[in-house]
Order: sequence, then structure tokens, then C-alpha cells
Amino acid sequence: MITGAHMIIYSTKPELDRAFIRDVLKFPNIDAGEGWLIFGLPPAELAFHPAQVNNNQEFYLMCDDIDELVGQMKSLKVECSQIQELSWGLLTKIKLPGGGELGIYQPKHARPEQMRVKKPGVS
Repeated sequence: MITGAHMIIYSTKPELDRAFIRDVLKFPNIDAGEGWLIFGLPPAELAFHPAQVNNNQEFYLMCDDIDELVGQMKSLKVECSQIQELSWGLLTKIKLPGGGELGIYQPKHARPEQMRVKKPGVS
């Protein structure tokens, strides 16, 4: 039934942000045509939090060692916010070339087993 998830980050400078994810974070990608890159992602999780209104989503990447990640980003001259210690993890935000920010955190919470997806024609 469900075979994956597709996330969209809107940007005023998508070409710069695509290049950053491709060249700095080194995510695997394909060109869907005319430079429109689609990136492969690491395993993902989905959570639902209480809110006053619907249709408000957030996107974070996760890492095993936030200090190491921040050190790597700084060596590449990527601006990172100060690490915040929160109840659910250690969080930094990296500045994207397009002007936006991308949250990355080292989780403190338990992680679920990854969903196994059956390939078509395989039982």
C-alpha cells in the first residue's frame, strides 16, 4: 500500500538549496528533468503533536552526534545555530544558501523500527 514519503521544502532560491543538499550533505539524488532534483532520504519517522489548527508541518533531519555534525558544518563554512538542549533532543538549525533554515537534531526519544515495504511482485 504505502511505499514511501515525499517531503517538499519551499524555497525562494531552490537551485541553491538543491545544490547544498547534493554537494554538502551529499544526499543521493536523481534529476527529474530540467535540474529538478529529488533526493533520497535516510529512514524517517512521523509523529502527531497537538495543535490549535491543522495543516502545519515541520521537517527535521536527525543525526547520531550533534557536536560532530556542527563541527563538520562549520568546517564547510555552513552557519549553525547554537545547540539547544530540549526534552526530546539536541537541536541545531543550519542556514541554507536560499535563506531558510533546516533543523537537525540528535534524538533523546526512543526510535521506532523502520517500516518494511514490499517490492511489487515479491511476496
